[in-house]
Amino acid sequence: MEALIALMVDHAVAVVFAVTFAARVGLPVPAAPVLVVAGGIAAIAEPVLLFAMVGAALVANVLGDAIWFYTGRIYGYHFMRLLCKISISPDSCVRRSESLITRWGGLSLVAAKFVPGVSVVAPPMAGALGMSSWRFLAFEILAALLWAGVFLALGWLFREQIQAVLEALANAGGVATAALVVVVAAMLARRWWRRRAFLRTTSMPRATIGELVTLMTREPAPIVIDVRGEAGIQVDPRRIPGALPIPLKALQQRRAELPFESGEREIILYCSCPNEVSAALAAQALVARGFKRARPLAGGLEAWVEAGHPTAAH
Repeated sequence: MEALIALMVDHAVAVVFAVTFAARVGLPVPAAPVLVVAGGIAAIAEPVLLFAMVGAALVANVLGDAIWFYTGRIYGYHFMRLLCKISISPDSCVRRSESLITRWGGLSLVAAKFVPGVSVVAPPMAGALGMSSWRFLAFEILAALLWAGVFLALGWLFREQIQAVLEALANAGGVATAALVVVVAAMLARRWWRRRAFLRTTSMPRATIGELVTLMTREPAPIVIDVRGEAGIQVDPRRIPGALPIPLKALQQRRAELPFESGEREIILYCSCPNEVSAALAAQALVARGFKRARPLAGGLEAWVEAGHPTAAH
C-alpha cells in the first residue's frame, strides 16, 4: 500500500491520464474517486500539479471519447449494440443515451459524464446521429473540464480527510490492500447482479423471424410495432413493412392511441437494442393492458434484415 501511495504522489499526472482514458474507453475503473484522491494529494504536496492534472484529464477524455465518436459515425447502431452487449452496465444504455441526446443535443455529452452506463455510449451515439466534429470537440472540451474540475476540486476541499485516510491505509499495509480488492470486487459483482436482475425482468417468450413471416401470410395478420425512439429511427430509418411506429415510452405511459383492440391477434414488437430489451418492456406494458398475445421479436430489426427480408422506409 505504501508503494501504491508513493506511486500516486510521484506519478499523479500519469495516473490521472491513464485512469481517465481507461474509463473513457469503457474499462470498469473508478476514475472519479481516483481524481478526488489526486486532487487531495496535489493540494497537500504541490498545488501546481492541479493544472497538469486538469490538462491530463482533458486530453484523456478527448482522445477516449473521440475513438468512440468516430467509431459510431462509421459503424452506427451496430457498434452500439455490441458495446452494450459487452458492457457491465444494463442493456438500457443505448435507449438512455438516445433519450439524452435527443433532448439535450450537444449538452448531453456534458451530462453523460456524470451518468453511469451512458458516458461510454453517448459519444458513439452522437457520431451515429451525425454531430459535426467541431461541435463534438467543443462540447467534449467543456464536459471534460467540468468533470475533471468537479472531482479534483472535491479532493482539494477534503485534502485533510484524504491525507488521514491515506496514512491509515499505509499503516494498515496488506490488510488495507485486501480490503480495497474486496471493495472493488463487490462493486463489480453488484453491477453484474443488477444486469442479471434486469435481464430477468425482461425474460419472456420471443417470436422468431420464421414465426413472424408465417404469421404475416395468415388472416388476420399480426400487428407489428416498431418501438424505437426518434433517435433510433434517425440512425436506421428502415422498418419492417407494415409496422406501426409507437415508441416504448408512449406504450409504457399509455399515451399512444392504439389503432387496435385487445383480442386474439398476435402483436409482435421489435427494436434495435441488445437482448430486445425495449421490445420486451413494451410487450410487458401491453400485456398489463390486456393484450395477452404481445411478444418481442428475437433479434429485432437487425435479425429481420440479416434473414434477407425486405424493409420499408419510415
